[in-house]
Amino acid sequence: PFFSVRRSNMTEKIILCIDPGTNIMGFGLIKVVGKKIEFIQMNELQLSKYDDHYLKLKHIFERTIELIDTHHPDEIAIEAPFYGKNVQSMLKLGRAQGVAMAAGLSRQIPITEYLPKKIKMAITGNGNASKEQVALMLKSLLNLQSLPKNLDATDGLAAAVCHFYNAGKIEGGTNYSG
Repeated sequence: PFFSVRRSNMTEKIILCIDPGTNIMGFGLIKVVGKKIEFIQMNELQLSKYDDHYLKLKHIFERTIELIDTHHPDEIAIEAPFYGKNVQSMLKLGRAQGVAMAAGLSRQIPITEYLPKKIKMAITGNGNASKEQVALMLKSLLNLQSLPKNLDATDGLAAAVCHFYNAGKIEGGTNYSG
């Protein structure tokens, strides 16, 4: 059985963040040391090459498990789906999010979900900021050398930084733990 690696000194923790999507899943990892954050990694899982929605969900689950088993995060921050007019798109996005959450919960990792406006507000001070504004602020905050072509990875990373700023306060977020 899997046992999560918990750091004995809880002034240090790793946060995995996920921006679930059905074409691109953005994700990132930060390390919290005391009151500072350090960038570990950000990337994107390209899913648009798969036609089958269920195959996409399988890849989201497997990649999330792989990230968990490699980096042993203490917490997961996930971006909640925004409400759109297309019900089918919302359903698919909700499934993608659910699969990523199930992967974390299967490893007993607490998950906090944040609304996109809450994340943007935490990073830029403006709940209506563009993806580009969020990415540029993260580049500055985390001393990133460059930004990815698609900004799904920075969206994911933004959820982790938002989670760090909220440090356990769940206002505007929803907490799930196994």
